[in-house]
Amino acid sequence: MSKISLIIPVFNSSKFIRACLDSIINQDYQDFEIILVNNGSKDNTLFLIKEFYPEVRVIDNRENLGACTARNKGIEIAGGEWILTLDCDTVLEKDFFKKLVEFADESEGDVGMFQPKILQMDKKSIYSCGIYLSNLRRFYDIGRGRFNNGKFDKMRYVFGPCSAAALYKRQMLEEIKEDSGYFDKRFFFLVEDVDLAWRAQKKGWKAKFCPQAICYHFGNASNFNRKIRQYLCFRNRYYLMIKNENIRNLCTKLPFLFFYDFPRVFSLLLTNAYSLKALREIASFIKSKNNKK
Repeated sequence: MSKISLIIPVFNSSKFIRACLDSIINQDYQDFEIILVNNGSKDNTLFLIKEFYPEVRVIDNRENLGACTARNKGIEIAGGEWILTLDCDTVLEKDFFKKLVEFADESEGDVGMFQPKILQMDKKSIYSCGIYLSNLRRFYDIGRGRFNNGKFDKMRYVFGPCSAAALYKRQMLEEIKEDSGYFDKRFFFLVEDVDLAWRAQKKGWKAKFCPQAICYHFGNASNFNRKIRQYLCFRNRYYLMIKNENIRNLCTKLPFLFFYDFPRVFSLLLTNAYSLKALREIASFIKSKNNKK
């Protein structure tokens, strides 16, 4: 049984996947398995995997089921004590696994999520040092766009890790798993890592930032349409609050949320054709939650 199981969803990822896998295979630390989940790629991604990386385990979905379902399928067959979710457009430093595993092994038992330092591909600016969730339930990648100038070189507790490169304790994932999966498949992709972290926090689990473990991330490798990303981000934020917010807290925040969100909702209705679809799905989500009570 491997110490780490890597779960990598791919969707038309031939441009990025070789650099990603080469950086994994060349790690100093070698106690890992790689599980690649193909989400209906139409390019030569699968050919490249089979031709050059026969050691990689492949799950082949005939269509794009979303990052959540892809990761769930990978986790279900994984044998590792730790699960590392990794986007296909990431490249790891040679000592990435060694530093991350040492950090995880030295941490307390209630820490079940670990965030490495994710830099942009320019190696100068930050992509994510973890997730921050505000009182208005806006979520941000800590340090996004800031220069990597030493300010983000200290260990800290964070709300959760960004799933582009996130280490999860398998024990924790099994404890918080829902009918909709480890990652809630209803989110498809975007915001699902915030939801998972929130569920884990409610169960008493914590998340830590490990600045010594460094990787690089291109971002939006799937080249999803901007309007669709906007729609998913908007919809999934409300899914997130409906699922996880304490009803009393939500009621106290409603006036602030209204004045904060109303201009954004109005703007989306005018500029994004998917907005009405999002509102219908949010209403259906509320109804399904109420039916479970």
